[in-house]
Amino acid sequence: MNRDLASRSKSRTLSTELAHVLVGRIRNGDYAPGEKLPKEAAFMDEFGVSRTVVREAISYLQAVNLAETRHGIGTFVLKVDESAPFRIQPEQLGTLRDTIALLELRIGIETEAAAIAAARRTEANLVSMQAALEAFSEAIEAGQDAANADFQFHREIALATQNSHFVEVMNSLGPGVIPRARLAMAAAQDPNRLMYLRRVHLEHESIYNAIRDQDVDSARAAIRTHLSNSRERLRKSETQAA
Repeated sequence: MNRDLASRSKSRTLSTELAHVLVGRIRNGDYAPGEKLPKEAAFMDEFGVSRTVVREAISYLQAVNLAETRHGIGTFVLKVDESAPFRIQPEQLGTLRDTIALLELRIGIETEAAAIAAARRTEANLVSMQAALEAFSEAIEAGQDAANADFQFHREIALATQNSHFVEVMNSLGPGVIPRARLAMAAAQDPNRLMYLRRVHLEHESIYNAIRDQDVDSARAAIRTHLSNSRERLRKSETQAA
């Protein structure tokens, strides 16, 4: 593993790359269950990345239940659940076609999750979804790709189903399933990038509004449209690259 991630040419965001490195260390036993992870500054020095990148990577570990942060103490490794029947590995998302295939799976799963969320969401769920929307908006206006906030919004939908199986599937997928997390270098050079991300934000708002209004059919349609749009954008990228 090259110690300076910032010098590597890759399609994943730095935070996603660092997250996968840390996941590997946890699964290999380099960081044992109950062990406190090194401080942010240590990871910054080792991998040549910013504090923001480290924090996003740690957020990923928390999202997939591999670590927990105890306020004022630090972040600790949780026991790895080896019984999980389904998990997307980084090498399974190495190409554009792999990412499109995963989007097809997400359309099948998340379309019904949004419909169930619309029927069962609580006020607390809405607050969490709204927070994810705001984080997404703030990130794109700050010039960031917002992949982690994007994933968190979709994960909040899963939580709103009140069905732990949907949450477990999203945790297994992780932030790396957001297409921009796989294609960040190309996106960063696209002059229409901000316009694209704002359009994604509007699609998210449509999903949120339907879930808020407990409109099951509209929620189902809104997220299907959103994920299908992402798939079609990727298909066009594949055609242009051919």
